[in-house]
Amino acid sequence: MSQTFRLLASFVVLLLAVSSLHAADAPLNSLTEAEKSAGWQLLFDGKSTEHFRNFKKDKVGDGWKIEDGAIVWAGKGAGDIITTEQFDAFELTLDYNISEGGNSGLMYHVLESEKTPWMTGPEIQIQDNVKGHDPQKAGWLYQLYKSDVDATKPAGEWNTLRILITPAKCEQYMNGVKYCEYVKGSPDWNERVAASKFSKMPEFGKPTKGHICLQDHGNVVKFRNIKIRKITGG
Repeated sequence: MSQTFRLLASFVVLLLAVSSLHAADAPLNSLTEAEKSAGWQLLFDGKSTEHFRNFKKDKVGDGWKIEDGAIVWAGKGAGDIITTEQFDAFELTLDYNISEGGNSGLMYHVLESEKTPWMTGPEIQIQDNVKGHDPQKAGWLYQLYKSDVDATKPAGEWNTLRILITPAKCEQYMNGVKYCEYVKGSPDWNERVAASKFSKMPEFGKPTKGHICLQDHGNVVKFRNIKIRKITGG
């Protein structure tokens, strides 16, 4: 290896280290100028739950609190919370931190016409994959689409979910790793729904616009950096 190549390689490594440091130092619950230009908006600023309310309620109850820049499950009876706004085609990212053995979920296209959010909105599973009790793993679309890899970090650490939801294509990512791709309402989708517990729920997966939901499953879970970008013509 030439001296010039060694110097170039060292320079690249240094640039990557500086880039990583800057990313780590980026403020939580905020948007970069590039994100703002791309149309992203914050659903949580680390201080207020103004963009959320409990399912079939007009505000977020005392079962959720804001702690260290995160929305935190604070006790029994917290209830599922949904966005005040409804979304159709969008891209969403959030960080979650699940407790040991814990379980939660992220749902989309949720309507309040049924008793629970998951009777209309598909759920991306959130849980501790090591000590959790559900065979559906974190990042999977519950009972419908799974991944052959596990890119999650351990319970107590932050993971990043990213989902893309459009009529033409839906994608789910865990910590930057693509887990699955599907089309809502396609023959493949309909076959999978028919073979799942959701087959008994006539409105499941039918809405093309609805609320985003963060699930209360009775375990401590934290959410932060909740960002969304609406997609037009998707």
